[in-house]
Amino acid sequence: MRLDKFICKSTSLSLLQAREAIENGQVHVNQQCVLHVNTQVHENNHISLAGKQLFARPSRYIMINKPAGCVCSNVDEAYPSVFTAVGLPLDDQLHIAGRLDADTTGLVLATDDGRWSFSITRPEQACLKVYRVNLSKPLTPQAIQALETGLQLQGEPQLTRPAVVKLISNKQILLSISEGKFHQVKRMLAAVGNRVTALHRQQIADICLNVEPASWRELSSAEVACIKQVESEK
Repeated sequence: MRLDKFICKSTSLSLLQAREAIENGQVHVNQQCVLHVNTQVHENNHISLAGKQLFARPSRYIMINKPAGCVCSNVDEAYPSVFTAVGLPLDDQLHIAGRLDADTTGLVLATDDGRWSFSITRPEQACLKVYRVNLSKPLTPQAIQALETGLQLQGEPQLTRPAVVKLISNKQILLSISEGKFHQVKRMLAAVGNRVTALHRQQIADICLNVEPASWRELSSAEVACIKQVESEK
């Protein structure tokens, strides 16, 4: 974790105040004064501010049922933040692990644990994501085969990883993918001659969406643990 983020997570200081404290020589890591805000620190380091040892608060892990018309950001932009949309206070320590477009609904995970979110978004982890997809027309057998085999997206050097397609109705499917390229679901369906008319994410790994639209809750310890941790850069 970055030193400035650790200060925020263990005090009531804002990010700007934390950076000022570091640059003013008030922060020591393992009894050494550190002046760089982006210094990487670990949980077992002895970190002090103005002579007082700091201890980070427990990480937060949140499930959000994102409504349409908001963005996966912790600040309000042209569209409101998803935090604003569901009644969560805006928090510059929380970030989204796997964003959704403004018009896409469903499961969003927010956390202040960078290593945990990295385990979700890192391509090599192949973290499963399940989407309910409404289509402009029925999928052909050839299109289903292409999706489940892997197909070429414009501008991408490699084929998509094999997806799993489950037919719900004539124009609705469940699509399970294990990667998260830019606008991937929409681009995959466009590549097989179809168009997404509505998109809803209902599962990430073993975490299944089970809160009402525009609401949120803390994840259980079992849900947090189902995301396999990977070693991030230190």
